[in-house]
Amino acid sequence: MAVSATVIGALLGLGTQMYSNALRKLPYMRHPWEHVLGMGLGAVFVNQLVKWDAQLQQDLDKMLEKAKAANERRYFDEDDG
Repeated sequence: MAVSATVIGALLGLGTQMYSNALRKLPYMRHPWEHVLGMGLGAVFVNQLVKWDAQLQQDLDKMLEKAKAANERRYFDEDDG
């Protein structure tokens, strides 16, 4: 997943820079270092997004497990009836 996220991020950064140049009616490859910078920032962004999503999923699983345990204690462990 890391390689595909990096490639997707790099393409996102490249596409954003080329789109920005096209909107300003500049040559697509004006200042090539900006494209490299955009690709790097896009790759970092998408990789961090993937990590954040995985951490969010783990946190959600923990919260759901706690809620399930609390509901089971509340409804099934009652001695009063």
